[in-house]
Amino acid sequence: MRIRMAAAGAISVACACAVLLAGCETTPEPDTRPAAAKNGDTRPLAGQAAAPRLPVPRGDGSRVPADFNGDGHRDLVLNGLVKAPGDTHGDDAGIGIVYGTAAARGLDPAVRQLLTPRANAAEVKGTLPAAFDAEASCDLDKDGFADLIVATDPPYDGIGRTPVPLQLLFGSPTGLGGKAVVLRIPDEARYGNDWPDNPVCGDFDGDGSTDLAVTASAGRISFLPGPFTRTGAPRTAVAPFPGGGTALAAPAMEADINGDDADDLVVLSRPHAPGAASKGKLLLGGPDGPRRPGGTHVFDAVATPPPPALSAGEKQPTTDVLIQADFDGDKRPDLVTRTHRGERADVVALYPAKPAKAPPLITFSTSVFLSGL
Repeated sequence: MRIRMAAAGAISVACACAVLLAGCETTPEPDTRPAAAKNGDTRPLAGQAAAPRLPVPRGDGSRVPADFNGDGHRDLVLNGLVKAPGDTHGDDAGIGIVYGTAAARGLDPAVRQLLTPRANAAEVKGTLPAAFDAEASCDLDKDGFADLIVATDPPYDGIGRTPVPLQLLFGSPTGLGGKAVVLRIPDEARYGNDWPDNPVCGDFDGDGSTDLAVTASAGRISFLPGPFTRTGAPRTAVAPFPGGGTALAAPAMEADINGDDADDLVVLSRPHAPGAASKGKLLLGGPDGPRRPGGTHVFDAVATPPPPALSAGEKQPTTDVLIQADFDGDKRPDLVTRTHRGERADVVALYPAKPAKAPPLITFSTSVFLSGL
């Protein structure tokens, strides 16, 4: 099972750098003085200092991926948020949502939301999870608002079938919120005692509703047809089928590889890191789900531009690709990276699709999530 315990995160992002206007080249040292907002830009402040914040716009629903408030603009999901200087606890800081806007740069860190286990996770046997990591997003209940699939760590005594660790948070006109529900995987759709993991969204049977695929024991796949109910249940139960592996992923850039109106699935021997080169086995979608062999699928490595500067520190910073997707509405995939140093310093940068060497549209630190909790 690939659940991130304690201080781990799938798309980690940390603190101590500033939101810069598009075109800036360096990130200044952390500043504890409040700074006025300009066109939605905010200065991320260390600790619990106040950072300007704007409400989430109300939407009417859309078909844009990862649009949790349905206003027609893609939103960004961030795991492994930076911790405050005095935070010595090992629990996850939560999940950060930065909402998209109609501005040319797309994302606006002033329009943000923090999701935490205490506020948003469902209890399992009277216990709130410590791990709370975003895994995938898609419109599961077909209401025009994207939903979030979250991996947790429910209590398990090691006897019998494992509980389902995946929970669902449903989108709405005001974005994500409220309490999650545990994903309901019917007994007929499970196989063995492995933790159901690696959720991948897609219309795998081509009926127009979003389905989920998750791993099962012995290289099998649990296929869960949508739409889903608000209690977390799929439309029907389907027996798991062979052909799976340790990890699952959506194909790179185009979900329907062969153009038959059914999305396809990639099976891998290990989880695929965004931006990294790897290859797996393609399973083609169809009326019965992603079952038909489709050959080999290759994920090409993504070149990262020179990262924005971080303040000085003992550790060498690392840059990771978080996602390639269209955030500025030009129908071309933009690039989001995260440059980090441990749990205390980071900068997230959104680069436009073209020109290749253009400066980031915006940079910010997830220290913004430390204020206004």
